[in-house]
Amino acid sequence: MLEGLLAESHVMPFERLPARVAEHAVAAGFHNVLIYLGDLQRDVLRLLTGLGTDSAGNLPQGKAELPVEGTVAGRAYQYGQLVPAADRPSDESYGWWVPLLDGTDRLGVLHVATPSDSTATRQDMITLASLVAMLVVGNRDTSDTYARLTRLRPMNVAAEMQWTLMPPSTYADPRVVIGAVMEPAYEVSGDAYDYALAADTVHLAVFDAMGHNTSAGITANLALGACRNHRRQGTRLEDLGDAIEELLLEQFGPSRYVTGVLAELDTATGVLCWANRGHHPPLVIRGGRWATLLRCPPSHPMGADLHLPTQVCREQLEPGDRVVFYTDGITEARRPGGPEFGLDRFTDFLIRHHADGLSVPETLRRLTRALLKHHGGRLQDDATMLLCEWLGPAGSAGRAAPLAGLPVADARQPQRDPSR
Repeated sequence: MLEGLLAESHVMPFERLPARVAEHAVAAGFHNVLIYLGDLQRDVLRLLTGLGTDSAGNLPQGKAELPVEGTVAGRAYQYGQLVPAADRPSDESYGWWVPLLDGTDRLGVLHVATPSDSTATRQDMITLASLVAMLVVGNRDTSDTYARLTRLRPMNVAAEMQWTLMPPSTYADPRVVIGAVMEPAYEVSGDAYDYALAADTVHLAVFDAMGHNTSAGITANLALGACRNHRRQGTRLEDLGDAIEELLLEQFGPSRYVTGVLAELDTATGVLCWANRGHHPPLVIRGGRWATLLRCPPSHPMGADLHLPTQVCREQLEPGDRVVFYTDGITEARRPGGPEFGLDRFTDFLIRHHADGLSVPETLRRLTRALLKHHGGRLQDDATMLLCEWLGPAGSAGRAAPLAGLPVADARQPQRDPSR
């Protein structure tokens, strides 16, 4: 099964993936293999048919769209667990939902029917799901089919630019787990986030450009591009903001500016260094019990041309700490006439879900739903959050692991919803 898929994968177009996976899975005794991918906001799972999204609902072997909340498939997706299907396909077979994971990035789920319920069969399903996830990731950036399938409504031009430029929304290795969200996902304009790794250093940044239109998106894109360009040339953290500002002034004069936080985490020591350019201070969640703001004298927004000095501050993290960078759309979100979401509510949400042991991606997914609900389903400003959890030095004893394998959940027993 795996050999056949790997041999074809080098020249396999995205649209051929469902048919080829189903055909090769027969060699392992698997049938009724279906690939479901999560939408941009991770609310539903949509069937990949290879025939275009319009024909998905015509297939008899599975529903075209499944909600994440309240379904067995959604439970496999939320918790990263191998879950038995609620109904067996027949007396001679078993049905399963297997999460599709790229690291800790949840792409969707795989439905598989198997002839047995052995440990070896379960491992074969997990291995197949791992390969399918790799094939999806390897093809999605060049596939409009993927983009159409994972979008529930049209996207504006500014959001198209932002999502194309952003790194993946989730990353994990034995040292860190990183997650990010941007809302409104289909209309985001002036917000951006970035992260990258170089040896033991994790570079982190969040930007908020003035305005709420395509011009704001262009400004944020330019700031992000300048950040990456100068960072990769070895520009020091204390000089990085000024380098970004120089390019903004060259292009726009002092008419446009960007606030932001630029940071570096030494994963060998846990020392976090950051510079604040007119932005909200980062937040640290420690021990899943309390939070503190990381205060640092801010310099002026990049592009304002005020010639204020930039100060780099330092904080010693502990293994398991979660550092949170966010834009004002998170804390200031409100429905007309209602209260702001607020820093206290934001912090309490993160602490409660950290204590419940939810993964970083699932915590952010639930935060997004709570934020949108508080705002009546529609945000008036961009809301972006970048979260980095330091697990400890690589090889340290007792640290949390970003991946704990795929435990098997009982589909008949409802699990407590940690969001309540």
